[in-house]
Formats: sequence, structure tokens, C-alpha cells
Amino acid sequence: QVQLVESGGALVQAGGSLRLSCAASGRTFSRYNMGWFRQAPGKEREFVAAITWNGGSTYYADSVKGRFTISRDNAKNTVSLQMNSLKPEDTAVYYCAAPKKVWSFIGSRDSPLGYEYWGQGTQVTVSS
Repeated sequence: QVQLVESGGALVQAGGSLRLSCAASGRTFSRYNMGWFRQAPGKEREFVAAITWNGGSTYYADSVKGRFTISRDNAKNTVSLQMNSLKPEDTAVYYCAAPKKVWSFIGSRDSPLGYEYWGQGTQVTVSS
């Protein structure tokens, strides 16, 4: 089992940057693939990015590709999301998540249904 706590959300102007962090508890963090999702008011939770357990592969939603970068530091039990060139449509609560099982994604890596463990979320607001 893993517990997740996000931080780094803020109010930022369009074109600006933010770096979100997700701190994980537990000695098995390094075995989990990880994902970032976001949810805007009145909308469904949507996939943002994912990274494999060793950082060897990364995946992005088309809407953030080229602007966001996911990374991890297994020694520090953290996964980060660097967000550049932010747009008002990036406004949402951002969540990090881990699948139920280590070493793999469960089902589709871009579906919230494939993730078992979630943080409480951090608010990102981008003003125009």
C-alpha cells in the first residue's frame, strides 16, 4: 500500500510555470508506476501523464505534450510534474495516483479506473 500527498499548486498567470510534487510513503514506492490526473469543476477526471517504476518510459495526454514533464526520484519517494506554458484550460485539481499492483499499469494507464491509490489533490489555477 502507498499513501500519496500532493503539493505545489498555486494561482499563476497564463504562460507561467509550476512544479507539482507528490510525496509517497512506504518502502515499495520505487516499484509502482505512477500517474498524474486532473479534474476541473463539472468535468470528469482526466489523464495528464504517467511514468514507469524506473522512470524509463513516460506518457502524456495530447493536451499537455510538449509543455508538461513527469519525473520521479525513487531515492526521495517523489514524483513530480513540471508544467510550463500554462493555459487557463489547465485549471483543475491535480492528483497523483498509483495502481493497485507494483511493476505494471492495470488496464489502460490513462484511465482513472486503473489506479487504486490517490492523493488529496492540489489546486492549480491559471488566470488569463
